[in-house]
Amino acid sequence: MLALIQTIVLALDLYWWIIIASAIFSWLYAFNVVNPRNQVVGTIGNMLYRLTEPALKPIRRFMPDLGGIDISPIVLLLILFFIRQFIATTIAPMVL
Repeated sequence: MLALIQTIVLALDLYWWIIIASAIFSWLYAFNVVNPRNQVVGTIGNMLYRLTEPALKPIRRFMPDLGGIDISPIVLLLILFFIRQFIATTIAPMVL
């Protein structure tokens, strides 16, 4: 059971970094730092979009319109942090 908990925590940590990479990539794309016509850049952007959009879309539905600022990745990171801490402080001690 401990191996399952560690695997879930690892998956949450990996998804944490994917969300951060997606946010940074969207900033680079918005400010024309990266060339959107480059095939490698387009593939990376598409991959990050497909990995993060299913989790961000429901959050964006409930968030108020803040103009050009999208704080849904921050909200998702807070949710992931809560889940990780809940597993570490509540579920893991019951297993041990």
